[in-house]
Amino acid sequence: MSKSRAILTLALAAALFSSSGLFIKVTTVSPLYLFGSRSLVAMVTLLFFVKEIRLPRTVHQIGGMIALAGAQLFFIFATRQTTAANAIFIQFTAPVYVGLFGAWYLGERAQKKDWWAMAAILAGLLIFLNDNLSPAGLMGTLNAWLSGLSLAWFVLFMRRAKNESTLSIALWGNILGAIVTLPLLLTTDLPSWGNIGAILFLGVFQIGLGLVLMSIAIKHLTAIESILIQTLEPILNPIWVFLVIGEQPTVLTLAGGLIVLTAVTWRSIAATSEKEKDSRLTNPT
Repeated sequence: MSKSRAILTLALAAALFSSSGLFIKVTTVSPLYLFGSRSLVAMVTLLFFVKEIRLPRTVHQIGGMIALAGAQLFFIFATRQTTAANAIFIQFTAPVYVGLFGAWYLGERAQKKDWWAMAAILAGLLIFLNDNLSPAGLMGTLNAWLSGLSLAWFVLFMRRAKNESTLSIALWGNILGAIVTLPLLLTTDLPSWGNIGAILFLGVFQIGLGLVLMSIAIKHLTAIESILIQTLEPILNPIWVFLVIGEQPTVLTLAGGLIVLTAVTWRSIAATSEKEKDSRLTNPT
């Protein structure tokens, strides 16, 4: 897969991931029930794509499955305990953690252009969410931070497994989520049809197909490139809200979103240009 196609594939995954905030807010089931039921549906979805199921054995395989389950669980709690804007903004401090830990864990040192892109993205997100940020919800803030840290390590572990089955890590992360909540799922009455529909969408499309696309793309992108492209998620989030419930974006929202989109696009173009330049140097003919 070419680098440009990998970028587009991950951008599509980010679009699917971005629907989480809306559906988490509109569902009325408990956070743990939502986490477990969504994981169960995503697990079944991923089974259609995984060629061979093997027990996780290495540090990055086990760490990846735990990090994915943690990122999902902490984000659900954060979204319920604080504003969706707070939750998504704090979670997407993840690029900073990937930049800090990537050099040590993967040997992929963030370049100067990566740090410039991260600074622009964080500034854009701050402007984008300025109208909604509040200090309320201490536990929500803590869970959002834990979600961001977990997301960063999930990306790092997935990138470390680039020569293995990255999709298998995603599968086991959802198996873990389904197993730990199984007693709750078995002893709770079935939710309303509206909740069931939301859970099915989240499990099949938002998590299931989103992780399939991510697992393909991350084999061809560095960890920092991957997490920077995924910052499209908090920008797309309010678009779904506008389309579904008609909530109008503010001028600050549009301005911040434009900054983030510009930074991600610039870094993606730079990454593609670097790949093409390296290819010409390797194959001068």
